[in-house]
Amino acid sequence: MTTHATIDIETLGTNPDTVVLTIGGIKFNPHEDDGLHSEFYYRVDINEQLENGRSVLDSTLDWWSKQDKSVYEEALSEDNRIPVLEVLKALNKWLVGVDKIWCQGPVFDIGILENLYKQIGIHHNWSFWNIRDSRTLFGLMPKDPRKEMNFAAHNALEDSRVQSLCIQRVYKKLGV
Repeated sequence: MTTHATIDIETLGTNPDTVVLTIGGIKFNPHEDDGLHSEFYYRVDINEQLENGRSVLDSTLDWWSKQDKSVYEEALSEDNRIPVLEVLKALNKWLVGVDKIWCQGPVFDIGILENLYKQIGIHHNWSFWNIRDSRTLFGLMPKDPRKEMNFAAHNALEDSRVQSLCIQRVYKKLGV
């Protein structure tokens, strides 16, 4: 069975060294209709990252303040925050057996995660050639498939779920 995964992160900026708020992921077979499994979702310790010098952009804080209250609270509340090292080790373990990793623009998600791994001093377990960009894939379609779905954007797990479903739809539509 082919196992792909989507990863999405929510952050406090756009720089490679920005604070990561949440990490979400879903495993799936791109050649099936549905079959999503093995959810991954962690709320990362914000204070620990700030103490280690990770950055925050005021413009991103302003953007978060304009989001739906439930999305804002999920991303930014202090409840159930997990230490960075524990989250990164869990992500490495979760990715074992994954053939391809999809992100909505891997330069953002993967770039920030790789920077975080480097800062903490542990190795990530993916190779650059296994990273895929769903934004490019969706651009092959006449209309972005996410526009046809109703979902709570800016929740890392929900964004991963929708991204996975859309990848499956595009594969089917293109006969991949």
